[in-house]
Amino acid sequence: MSTPAQVRVRFSPSPTGTPHVGLIRTALFNWAHARHHGGALVFRIEDTDASRDSDESYRSLLDALEWLGLDWDEGVEKGGPHGPYRQSERGEVYADALRRLIDGGEVYESFSSAEEIEARHRAAGRDPKLGYDNADRDLTDEQRAAFRAEGRAPVYRLRMPDHDITFTDLVRGEITFKAGQVPDFVLARGDGTPLYPLTNPVDDALMEITHVLRGEDLLASTPRQIALLEALARVGIGHGPFTYAHLPLVTGEGSRKLSKRDPQSNLFHYRDRGFVPEGLLNYLALLGWSIAEDRDVFSLDEMVAAFDVSRVSSNAARFDLKKAEAINAAHLRLLAPDDFAERVVPYLAAEGITDPDRSVLAAAAPLVQERSQVLSDAARMLAFLFRDEEAFTPDDDAAAKNLGSDAAPVLEAAVAGLADLPEWSAPAIEESLKTSLVDGLELKPRKAFAPVRVAISGRTVSPPLYESMELLGRERSLARLGAGVRRSRSMG
Repeated sequence: MSTPAQVRVRFSPSPTGTPHVGLIRTALFNWAHARHHGGALVFRIEDTDASRDSDESYRSLLDALEWLGLDWDEGVEKGGPHGPYRQSERGEVYADALRRLIDGGEVYESFSSAEEIEARHRAAGRDPKLGYDNADRDLTDEQRAAFRAEGRAPVYRLRMPDHDITFTDLVRGEITFKAGQVPDFVLARGDGTPLYPLTNPVDDALMEITHVLRGEDLLASTPRQIALLEALARVGIGHGPFTYAHLPLVTGEGSRKLSKRDPQSNLFHYRDRGFVPEGLLNYLALLGWSIAEDRDVFSLDEMVAAFDVSRVSSNAARFDLKKAEAINAAHLRLLAPDDFAERVVPYLAAEGITDPDRSVLAAAAPLVQERSQVLSDAARMLAFLFRDEEAFTPDDDAAAKNLGSDAAPVLEAAVAGLADLPEWSAPAIEESLKTSLVDGLELKPRKAFAPVRVAISGRTVSPPLYESMELLGRERSLARLGAGVRRSRSMG
């Protein structure tokens, strides 16, 4: 059997919980590796744990990959020559593989209980927690029959080789596991029910996977996989071991592994906040890899062209939210203004604005594009332009600090200067307010314009004030300034 000529990688998550940023980083690196080499990405689902797997989680995985634009070449929802691509539908495949391994002498029945294994270790003066001691390797037919007569149910264990297992990891270099370091391990229960240590390598072998890029937390299981892949090849399944690359862990605060329980691990948290796929994927790519020492911002196409898994760092990668936001902000600035405006629309809906005036949005969006880290920032800054006057109220904290009793004279002077302005334009508004407030009231600009900004936009952070008032219009601007005067007077 010849080794596949095409690079083939796989993304094989279990459908439990919501997609995790570390999981998506693994998907991204596999996708980039396949695309860089003109290979194929296989997307399969490892769903043999009925107690934890859910259709909701499966749909979330599909939603995540679709939102991010990470496509696959064969697998679930797409099909291909190696299906089915859900482990729950591959029972006959695993039964056949197990049968071949048993017939080939690669696997044997083991009857030892955990208590018996521990007792043998104690009797020999060894650590009782060492695990299985390979004691059942050479049971006779009579011994097996006697155990069955006692009502014992066996498990099926792979016979590990008696030599060292050495492989070259594309990230970590040459790694050796000494002979005897890894005991014979369980592939299936006595009734033939397959376990993960069997199903995963069997799928990889039959789907002709050539490279496995996965988290370093799985490194300890690699010698088991290599031994099983060699055994499978001897019984006519697959081509033997393939190439591994163990990716660095993604950590959170305090260098702890970022777990599913950490709020910042939830992929959809970032979509809800207004990260764009380009920005989030760019940041996830930096968790262990870089396109150049002096460059952090790049497109997916640029990543594909440059990606080399051997340049992935072996050091843990800490998820830095501030850097993620900065990378996303850079991608927001790269968007065409009309594209940026359209992407803000769903986040305006979250602010209660379901049908914004598209012409106002097109004019206003560029005013906040440079100031936004995420799309929800833009939506919050723009929302005031689309609120009915009856529904508009300044943010309580902003109003408390800027619309107190001392703000009334400022706002009244602003109204007086603007009421009869011949031309309602940003330059004219700017000149009028500076004349009325800075020159007329002899106020410093910050004291002069802060109450006006909060009365107009409801916030201390908004698009440029004069352009905002031009877009809001004369009538609505004066109405909000007047409401600000009344609120200020009520504080006196």
